[in-house]
Parts: sequence; structure tokens; C-alpha cells
Amino acid sequence: MSTRLIGKRIKALREERGLSQESLAEIFGFNDRQTISAIETGARRVTAEELVLAVERLGAPLEYFTDPFLLAGEGRFSWRQTGLGAEQLDAYERSAGRWLAAFRTLAPQVGCEAPLMRRALGLTRYSSFEDAMQAGERFVREFGIRDSPALSLVDVMERELGILVLMVDAHRGISGAACRLPELDSVLIARHEVAGRRHFDLAHELFHILTWDVMPPEHWEEAMDTGGSRVEQLANNFAAAVLMPAGSVARFGDWSRCDDDALIARLNKAANELDVTASALRWRLVALGALTLARARSLPDEGLRYNGREDVESVPPALFSRPFMEVIGLAIERGLVSVRRTVALLDLTVEGLADVFAAHGVADPVEL
Repeated sequence: MSTRLIGKRIKALREERGLSQESLAEIFGFNDRQTISAIETGARRVTAEELVLAVERLGAPLEYFTDPFLLAGEGRFSWRQTGLGAEQLDAYERSAGRWLAAFRTLAPQVGCEAPLMRRALGLTRYSSFEDAMQAGERFVREFGIRDSPALSLVDVMERELGILVLMVDAHRGISGAACRLPELDSVLIARHEVAGRRHFDLAHELFHILTWDVMPPEHWEEAMDTGGSRVEQLANNFAAAVLMPAGSVARFGDWSRCDDDALIARLNKAANELDVTASALRWRLVALGALTLARARSLPDEGLRYNGREDVESVPPALFSRPFMEVIGLAIERGLVSVRRTVALLDLTVEGLADVFAAHGVADPVEL
């Protein structure tokens, strides 16, 4: 086990219990807090006897200190959700933490190194909504995805930015999350949401990843297209500009010169072509000055539901992601993790694991 990892776990548990370094030094029988400081930073190794003492006196299982497939005081999540209780959210976060910890641990061992540098948008919480929209427009220009941003965004995040994107089976009420680890940025998206909602959540969480250092998001936020805190409004304006660049929206003509029925029909048609929700497109038009706020508010939500379609998408994207499953497959193949441990980590059966490999076109590392 990594000395640094054990030190981080001890620090996380100390902070969770509200203990000072001096108090923890007394528990261990050390003469001063400097020894605790050295352990927490990884400068000093914890002996086997001291590890047993930590288990006994801090009341945590040995796995807490030694299991690499666990996040404890290391990851920071920001959840986009509606009406979910803290207990449910915390339970799901522990599961998600295992997936991210597994990838963080195994990816370097199979040759997938994390990016050396992180991208940033250069915005602050004092930036204007126009600044956020301009940042979104620049993003699609820089990565050449103006024609189909919604369909290209995952690929850009994974291959250009080194962000792990996972499609997950989330609790009802969870739309998605951004997570920041010292060595990994990741985004989780509820795969059973309709496509337009998934795409908006993805772009929204991308904003949080790219601005985390200057305006870290709240642990959980209420999922909404408009309103919320200033940071959330900035994230929504950025996401809308990424998915619905001004040039793409303009090609659908003049939005103001049609009656309500024609406007609803045009909104639904354009939203389907852009792979967004008609509701999100409505508010994007307001931001661009193509619709007045009063006109947008007057449109019945029922007419925009599911972009006017009755055949709502029924086949979600495959669970997790191809890069994730490639790392898992190589790790199993090289004996870094067993199949039994893998299915427990991913909350799958052996048959389910084989199905996920097949869905992503990744060869089974062993015969499952």
C-alpha cells in the first residue's frame, strides 16, 4: 500500500471525527503533532503496529486504510439532482467513489496516464452571463464541433481533456455529477435520461470541471434549466452556448415571426436536430435575443415535452464508457484485479460484466 494513501485516509478520518493533530498524536502515543503531520503528508511510513492501533482506537476497519478502490477524503463531488435525500445521495456517492477509485488506481498500471495539465475557462463567479456564453462559443470553435456539439462532446472531454465520462444507472432524481480528484476529473451522467437532458447535464458538469479551482460547486444542486445560484446560472449559460452555438441556431430562421403553433413546431424540429431539449432551446433563444422573455414564458410546456415526439428514446447508452471498460479489461487480463472483485466494485454480475464489455466492443479479458 502507498504510504501517501494511508496518510490521506488517516487525515480524512481525523477531520471527520473533528480531531486535531495534537489529539491524534495522543491517541497514537506520539510526543508531538509533527509525527502526525508527517504521516498525513506521506513523509513518514505507518508501521504495521501503528496501523493496528489506528484500527483499534479510531474504530475503522482495516480496509478503510488499505483498500485502493475506495475514496475517503480525496474526492469532491457536485451532484445535479432533484428531491433526493442526503442519505440516499451519500450511499450512491460511495458506490460511484468505488468506480472512480478503481479507474484512478488501475489506469496508470495499464499505461493510461492522467493529463499533466488541466484546462480552465478563465472565468470567475463575477463573470457575466455573456462571458459564459462566449466561453461556450469559443469552446466549440476551438475543438471544431460546431456542427454537432451534443454528439461530439463526450469524445472531446475524453480524448482532448482527459476527463473520465461515465454513463451510470443512477438513483431516481440524480441527473449527473462532476467529481474532482487530485489526479482525475470525471463526470457521471444518468443514462436513462432523455438524450437532450443528458447532453445538457454533460455540458453543465463540464463547466464545473473547467472552473473548479476558482468557483468550486456545491456538494449538491437542484437540477433546473434556469435560476439557481450565480455559479449554476453561469454553468447553464455555458452549457447552452456549447450545445446551441449562435450560428447553429440562426440557420433555423427568424424565430419571432410565427404564431405559437408554428413556433412550437420549429422549436421541436430544431431541438431534435441539435440533440437538445426544446425547453433548453427556448431559453437559449431568449439569451440570444431571438425571443422575448414574455413570449418564451407564454409557450405551453406540454407542447415542448419530449420535443413533440410520442416515441421517447427507449435505448440508453451503454453503461460506463469504452475507455473505462478498456482499463478494467486490461487490469483483469494482467491479473491486477480479479473478476470477482471487479463485479463487486461495479455492482454487476459476471454475466452483466460480459454484457458491458460487449456493448462497448471491448474483448472479454477472460472467458466470462
